[in-house]
Amino acid sequence: MSQTQIFWPMIALTFLIYCVYLLLFLRRRRAVTSGQAKIQEFVIPTNEPEISITTIRNLNNLYEVPMLFYVVCLSLYAVNGVSYVAVIIAWFFVGARLAHTLIHVTSNRLRYRQPIFTLGFILNGILWIMLAMHLLLPPAV
Repeated sequence: MSQTQIFWPMIALTFLIYCVYLLLFLRRRRAVTSGQAKIQEFVIPTNEPEISITTIRNLNNLYEVPMLFYVVCLSLYAVNGVSYVAVIIAWFFVGARLAHTLIHVTSNRLRYRQPIFTLGFILNGILWIMLAMHLLLPPAV
């Protein structure tokens, strides 16, 4: 397996972040054109319009646990610790983040959002355990 395979889930997650930025732009523009907000209010957005509040909160979420995901993926790559299992878990993490985002920016039902967030949190933790195990128990040569 190529160690670089770990970069594809990272690229996909980055694409998701760009999509959420685009959605935020569109929702804020709709808030301005509908009169819910004035463009000057976004200079220091202390009162985010209802139409975009969940999007901005989701964007914040995409800079929390996912940053740990980027670090662990890069660390696995740096120590030659990428495996098929690590790549599969990384893809499941990205899938969990995508599902979390879709719920957060649509229905925002905590009942569905929380378990998916927790799943992603656990998957990320598993990657960190895999990194630690790789460092503690290097593969036999």
